[in-house]
Amino acid sequence: MKAEHKIAPERLKSVTGTSADPLLIARIILEGFNTHYGMFRDVSQQAKSHFEDGDWQWLQDAVRDRIAYYDRYVRSAVDELHSKFHIRQLERTDWQQIKQHYTALLTSHKQPECAETFFNSVCCKILHREYFRNDFIYVRPGVATDYMDSDTPSYRSYYPLQHGLRNCVRRLLQDFELARPFVDLERDVRRLIRAMRAYLPRPLRIAPDCQMQVLGSLFFRNKGAYVIGKFVNGNRPYPFAIPILRNSKGELYVDTLLFDPDQLAVLFSFSRAYFLVDMEAPSAYITFLHSMLPNKPLAELYSLVGLQKQGKTLFYRDLLHHLRHSTDQFVIAPGTRGLVMVVFTLPSYPYVFKVIRDSAAYPKRISRSGVQEKYLLVKQHDRVGRMVDVWEYSQVALPKARFTEEVLEELRTLAPTVFADEGDTVVIGHVYIERRVTPLDLFLQRHSGQAFEHAVIEYGNAIKDIASANIFAGDMLFKNFGLTRLGRVVFYDYDEVCYLTECDFRRIPEASTPEEEMAAEPWFSVGPHDVFPEEFATFLLGDPRVREVFMKHHADLLEAEVWQAKQDRLRAGSIEDVFPYPLSIRFRNLFAAEQGALPDLRVMSTYYT
Repeated sequence: MKAEHKIAPERLKSVTGTSADPLLIARIILEGFNTHYGMFRDVSQQAKSHFEDGDWQWLQDAVRDRIAYYDRYVRSAVDELHSKFHIRQLERTDWQQIKQHYTALLTSHKQPECAETFFNSVCCKILHREYFRNDFIYVRPGVATDYMDSDTPSYRSYYPLQHGLRNCVRRLLQDFELARPFVDLERDVRRLIRAMRAYLPRPLRIAPDCQMQVLGSLFFRNKGAYVIGKFVNGNRPYPFAIPILRNSKGELYVDTLLFDPDQLAVLFSFSRAYFLVDMEAPSAYITFLHSMLPNKPLAELYSLVGLQKQGKTLFYRDLLHHLRHSTDQFVIAPGTRGLVMVVFTLPSYPYVFKVIRDSAAYPKRISRSGVQEKYLLVKQHDRVGRMVDVWEYSQVALPKARFTEEVLEELRTLAPTVFADEGDTVVIGHVYIERRVTPLDLFLQRHSGQAFEHAVIEYGNAIKDIASANIFAGDMLFKNFGLTRLGRVVFYDYDEVCYLTECDFRRIPEASTPEEEMAAEPWFSVGPHDVFPEEFATFLLGDPRVREVFMKHHADLLEAEVWQAKQDRLRAGSIEDVFPYPLSIRFRNLFAAEQGALPDLRVMSTYYT
């Protein structure tokens, strides 16, 4: 919709003359949301049968396509309003009354918080920014979701003291009614109980209130289906996740048990693809997940179950709340200045704000639209735990006093087309917001020994994991990678990413004369998609300490043939396994001979072994 079609701020008090029916408008918007969420649930429900069939490509495509559904149905609702009402009618309608009617319609709704976000999205397509306050849209929630649940309870409870631990574990697996048989269900039950006993305090005494609470829908992602639950004993909860995988014969097996809080945090990481999970009442699922992961922001949890627009709403509310209760200023983010983005952060808030420069600095040659396409590619792709998720916002108004002059000057100078100074307020036309991590180049400068070695190894593993998802990072300089709280290396600069299968990996031809070899320009032709892995050593391994560790663990990344082999597998339709937990705790490794000491699941293994 063109900007001039938005209802101007001077219409805020103009409700005279011919106007549209506020209740009808509210119903049209809610119908649009209901249609959207019906499609959302339909895709999530189909995930079960596609997992059973081993249709991994469908599962990946569904995660990607589902992201676009929301904007499609918002646009459809806006178009319907414009088809039924003239713009002058919408201008003269009391939008406060529309919101009141809409809130009343949500009284018994199962997804009121998401429906409110949908209302906001529609209104933002019609109303001027002056309307973006709680009188007209849901800056604050209008309907409480406390204790809300679906008609069928969101989680099931099992009682070990009454039925026995073994029977409860077996039953919770069977209750999901997966159509494929388990390779050996009794073996998996036995392994789960051994792993539970290894983690829980010993001796394990079952308290009278002991129960296992398990969410009623499986969480599907990539090649895994995850049982999500809590073991509650003596009023103390122990959250867990059980990955169920499928072998080449179509049989199912339990791969491991995730009990460690850090392992669960990695499973629900901001660098992972969204889950496909069927939820009639999403707030009930989020409440359950938040009880398992209390340090995980609600905004990230909503995003991880595929409701990223609701995640955006909650993040923005949290940001406004934080700004009201803090006094520090936005500063340029630590790390090497970018050639494509202006990046700033609020020291007291664990996120960075990235604004595309009007013109990329040399030698970058990418346009604003090109950068947005790259970020959308990553948004829709499997991020395999190695690429940071982002929230994208438009027309963000922030208090000018909270910015240092350095940040304001960079925005004025480098991004003037998306920067507006409106007195006490700064409006940024387009911004990406993502989790703040420690830039890898700074980390390597400040550390040595085991921490240094771990970071370099993780860097190579990140490149390999990203490649397994058919993504070539492009610009692999250390400044474009960072370390998370758990020591995982992730990638966050996407302006040069492309599909791995689009690259032409080559060896550098031998020079025919010494003069050719010493020339400033290459003596061989270079195509737009050519990549010469041998050259990685030139700009990555200048530090002898980095070279030593990298060559010990990742020398294969310098060989064109290794990349070509990866391409061949991807082109053949292979979807490689990238596990969101240490390979060392997979049951096939822990119980290879079904004997030996019990595993110690409290020990966090590195995620590349």
